[in-house]
Amino acid sequence: MSPILLLVVTAALGSCSSAKELVVSEELVTKVNILNVGWQAKIYPRFQKMTFEQAEMMLGSNGGWPRDNPPPVHRVQPADNIPTNFDAREQWPGSIHPIRNQGACGSCWAFGASETLSDRFAIASQNKINVVLSAQQLVDCNTKNTGCKGGWPIQAWNYMRDVGLLTEQCYGPYYAKQYQCRINANTTQCPYEPGYPARFYKAKNAYSLPAKNVEAVQTEIMTYGPVEADFTVYQDFFAYRSGVYMHATGKAVGGHAIKIIGWGTEGNEDYWLCANSWGGNWGMNGFFKIRRGSDECGIEDGITAGQALV
Repeated sequence: MSPILLLVVTAALGSCSSAKELVVSEELVTKVNILNVGWQAKIYPRFQKMTFEQAEMMLGSNGGWPRDNPPPVHRVQPADNIPTNFDAREQWPGSIHPIRNQGACGSCWAFGASETLSDRFAIASQNKINVVLSAQQLVDCNTKNTGCKGGWPIQAWNYMRDVGLLTEQCYGPYYAKQYQCRINANTTQCPYEPGYPARFYKAKNAYSLPAKNVEAVQTEIMTYGPVEADFTVYQDFFAYRSGVYMHATGKAVGGHAIKIIGWGTEGNEDYWLCANSWGGNWGMNGFFKIRRGSDECGIEDGITAGQALV
């Protein structure tokens, strides 16, 4: 998200909404569906009585990176053969891991990063290294971020470059809470499985992608796999069911990090294909499409990634 957008989000939260206000309503869903904006809305049972305060815990991104300390930009030369449609699940069968659920913890920054690196290890190794890396380790141990209270995606990538991640099987299950970090510089055995050697899977580097450069992002995904993106979530996003999302109604709730796995065109609308971290019972079995090429909700202005150190 841009600095101006972050200010808008903050202002909207501070001046326009009560923490106890419901984030979705029948009126909101009806409005979206009547407007016929290219996507369909519904009320999910778990969001039916959710307040803004509770909804914020389903998010957790502070933006792609601190704007006073930007990461290096990966200067990608756009490919000449960018296809009209691309789905990483079809390009690399078995390498794109299933949808996960961050629960009531503002750890989207950790899920977007750990899931992206997990996929990139599988892609780079032709599925010889096909592991689920620990989002819980990032929540517990990434001191540059604040666990369930949120974080910067680039700080997760910096941590994965400098320290690396254990697998979920090695570090322990995800609990949707922050606990004391279970590793240190001398860790050689799995905290959750004592006696098994601890392997830290590292990112080779950590970088951003050129802002609002669709072709650069597409080329990056085609070459190395999914990327992590940050965008502003509004009330109507919680009601997304299918179609190509674009903000139609409602106030800003906060920043959210997700994984972009591809793109395409539906009707006359170009879109990014994304994996959310709200479980498989939201959206299109956990996935969603969002308008591409217009920086919808800031999604093309805070993209981070890193290559797998295979």
